[in-house]
Amino acid sequence: MTIPSGAPGSPPALELRDIRKSFGAVVALRSGTLSVAGGSIHALVGENGAGKSTLVKIVAGLYQRDGGIFRFHGEDVDFTSTAQSKSAGVAVIYQEPTLFPDLSVTENIFMGRQPTGRFGRIDRRAMRHEVERLFTRLGVTIDPDRPAEGLSIADQQVIEIAKAVSLDASLLVMDEPTAALSGVEVERLFTIARSLRDEGRALIFISHRFDEVFALCDTVTVMRDGAYIATSAIADTSVEEIVHQMVGREVTELFPKQETTVGAPLLEVENLTSPGVFHDISFTVRAGEIVGLAGLVGAGRSEVARAVFGVDPYREGAVTMQGVPIPRGRPTDAMRAGLALVPEDRRKQGLVIESGVGGNITLSIRRQLAKLGFLTTGMENRAAREWATRLEVKAHALDTVAATLSGGNQQKVVLAKWLATQPKVLIIDEPTRGIDVGTKSEVHRLLSELAGQGMGILMISSELPEVLGMADRVLVMREGRITAEIARSEATSENVMYAATHASELSS
Repeated sequence: MTIPSGAPGSPPALELRDIRKSFGAVVALRSGTLSVAGGSIHALVGENGAGKSTLVKIVAGLYQRDGGIFRFHGEDVDFTSTAQSKSAGVAVIYQEPTLFPDLSVTENIFMGRQPTGRFGRIDRRAMRHEVERLFTRLGVTIDPDRPAEGLSIADQQVIEIAKAVSLDASLLVMDEPTAALSGVEVERLFTIARSLRDEGRALIFISHRFDEVFALCDTVTVMRDGAYIATSAIADTSVEEIVHQMVGREVTELFPKQETTVGAPLLEVENLTSPGVFHDISFTVRAGEIVGLAGLVGAGRSEVARAVFGVDPYREGAVTMQGVPIPRGRPTDAMRAGLALVPEDRRKQGLVIESGVGGNITLSIRRQLAKLGFLTTGMENRAAREWATRLEVKAHALDTVAATLSGGNQQKVVLAKWLATQPKVLIIDEPTRGIDVGTKSEVHRLLSELAGQGMGILMISSELPEVLGMADRVLVMREGRITAEIARSEATSENVMYAATHASELSS
């Protein structure tokens, strides 16, 4: 196999060949191969479960390889800890950074390596001066003295990048860094990434968003089922070719929308108001339809969903299911009425992440499964196995810990948990965020089938193609208000984005 390896005469910054890694009987990597040149941005793509994260964790020192070749700047290495990896010049920027919330921005950047002055005291002035210099170099404005708590995900990522630059990291790995960012924040991140590339650093960019891969990266490597498939220059490939390499088949229908007969109103929301969060929200979800709730990050979409389900409070308005009022702040009453909520953050809000697949799936129906107050593992497993099979959850066993699953399979487990309650209306927030293209198609097909069976679906999504491809009606929010209602036949990227960025009258 031929893999680009940087400038003639110089070894690649990172070279992995035929890396193997197993966890007991589960083979995570069969043949992981990746070569990243200095002064380049290299995309690493593949379906969830393709082996990308395992490969990155080997580079980061979290895992040790079972076999294969691992070279860093031409030298054979085998990092046995994250400290060793960082010391060698590797930095990993995760989708959700983990800063110390009570410490300042400066203290987070210099955690564990504070410079000292006379008498061994920490030189805070020198630390602050260096942070200001780093932020100027990166072209960002963040107060070095403010606490990390309350910072946006975008600013937290910039702080992690500043930390990496201060450590003179020669390889930066960005793992799904844009999943929770707005368009402006993404462009700022890309500007920083390009400046780091131009300094001669090597960057690995992991993403499921092909528009970003093609806008930012120089080279792309595709993995599938734990093995290397291909490496191409971005200029010499296409989205269609990459998708085919990722899934091993043609994905002809990313949005397999069924035509359905829309029935009677199921969920009705009237004049819902929470001061400072959202105002005068009214809409209806009918049997057999998918209602898309679109808008920019921060528009209030998730907050509305949480209030409707009873997780968050609201001051005014009413929520009814088939004409029956649902008391505010009572999720259990919402569930009894036939509502289900798949939250935006599946790891923190949708799963008991350290519990098994089976326990997660049956979490919402344990009381119904129990007989005379008793619930056995066998009873739980029978119910869980049915839903795990129906949603094609890829797990070694029902007791497989949810934290070890790929993002797509975690989302399927959350869906299974709520579908097991047999809801009449499903509220699903960012249904395919961080999920590969093959699994996206499966989730879309499932949503379409559920609507075809008469379920009402409220789908919140930041991906315009998803909204346009799946929704029968599109509600657009801006700054806590619904600014437009657009029929499927009239919805376009232009008019949805216009309504998301401009106050307007409702249209049908």
